[in-house]
Amino acid sequence: MKILKSLLCLSLFLGSLTSTAQKADSPVNDSAFIKKIYDLTLTQSHCHDWLRHLCKEVGHRLAGSPQAAAAVNYMQQLMLSLDFDTVWLQPVIVPHWVRGGEEIVRIVSSYEGNGFDLRATSLGNSVGTGPDGLRAEVVEVHSLDEVEQLGKEHIQGKIVFFARPFDETEYYTFRAYGKAVDQRVWGPSKAAEYGAVAVLVRSMTNATDEVPHTGTLHYVEDQPRIPALAISTFDADQLSRLLKKGKVEIYIRNHCHMLKEQLSYNVIGEIRGREKPEEIILLGGHLDSWDVGEGAHDDGAGCVQSIQVLATLKKMGYQPKRTLRCVLFMNEENGLAGGKEYWRTSNEKDEYHMAAIESDRGAFTPRGFTVDGHPDVFEEKYAKLLRWQPLLKTWRLEFSKGGSGADISGLKSQKGLLFGYEPDSQRYFNYHHTKRDVFEAVNKRELELGAAAMTALVYLLDQYGLD
Repeated sequence: MKILKSLLCLSLFLGSLTSTAQKADSPVNDSAFIKKIYDLTLTQSHCHDWLRHLCKEVGHRLAGSPQAAAAVNYMQQLMLSLDFDTVWLQPVIVPHWVRGGEEIVRIVSSYEGNGFDLRATSLGNSVGTGPDGLRAEVVEVHSLDEVEQLGKEHIQGKIVFFARPFDETEYYTFRAYGKAVDQRVWGPSKAAEYGAVAVLVRSMTNATDEVPHTGTLHYVEDQPRIPALAISTFDADQLSRLLKKGKVEIYIRNHCHMLKEQLSYNVIGEIRGREKPEEIILLGGHLDSWDVGEGAHDDGAGCVQSIQVLATLKKMGYQPKRTLRCVLFMNEENGLAGGKEYWRTSNEKDEYHMAAIESDRGAFTPRGFTVDGHPDVFEEKYAKLLRWQPLLKTWRLEFSKGGSGADISGLKSQKGLLFGYEPDSQRYFNYHHTKRDVFEAVNKRELELGAAAMTALVYLLDQYGLD
């Protein structure tokens, strides 16, 4: 009897050790799997090659353009070649804005003389001046409120120059962008409200250089539409200096205009979940880009990283519990039509996006993910994420509360979590919306590290959920 009791106690003791070991093994196994994700992505991924083709063979991809249509076809064929379970195109009606001929912004009268050209680019959705252009005196402001304070007496018939720079004290450059960009987006309509004939905006960048940055504006329906252009930060500083000395007159000519709306598409591919297919984990970026570069960082990189996530897991033989869906959105830059159509359709189908991850901040060294969500569930779900922090610390990835991405923002009502992939942001606004945003500006290893980081997060979300 004593021998039997001893054997029983030993058996229970060993069983306890085995159970403890199995629990302890789980993070070890997760760590090992994540290491394999990184190993494979850094040695066998193809996202850099896909980006090269997108940038060099297709080129810029402004919504409604022939290049945007070519990009849709390329990405659809790419997903089909990777043998995703389902690949489809979601129709979207998009605006078709064209830049037209080269812009001219020239100082024709100032304290130091005339004939100085300022490096400029029309803002997206802007109207043109007409073939004769326009000439007017410049008035400098630093906020929309200042336009109101000056009123029609000082604004009517003038070119309003919005000169507010980035806040250099902001470590996170996207926050500095957010504090400055209202003058680009809403400035033209605010100036028009008080009788301005055109608008110049200091380019949205923390760099002082000679490269102008485009970007979208939004005209207010009940206000006149006036031409709006961005000038380089170097030229903005020069213009401010001249205005301190006296009156400045500028001649502007640009040719941009809207054409008829076009039919385009979001490109979607997915791998169906084997246990909880109704729970969707979305990865995405926007396929369109501005027409002044190749849209490499913004946002070709996010598109190819999102595809690479599914391709990597498929190559590893991983069978997801939940549905993994890659969505390449059309028209983020000057309308958000693709995102809006996706949300509308998803809500109509009563879908549940357990998580959505957008990569739209460039292809620089990964830092982690910003997280957003519906206030009813956010804190509880965010606490679950923090349990995974030790697994991601090895790869220098952290979670932080913040925004996610424009294309996925409308999914918040489904009460999953929304993630923004967050690379180091210090260099991003050297390239954002400029002719510099070309394939050669993207570092292959940094691009792949970003894809691996996204894949690691998808793996944890799929394995453990958020409930």
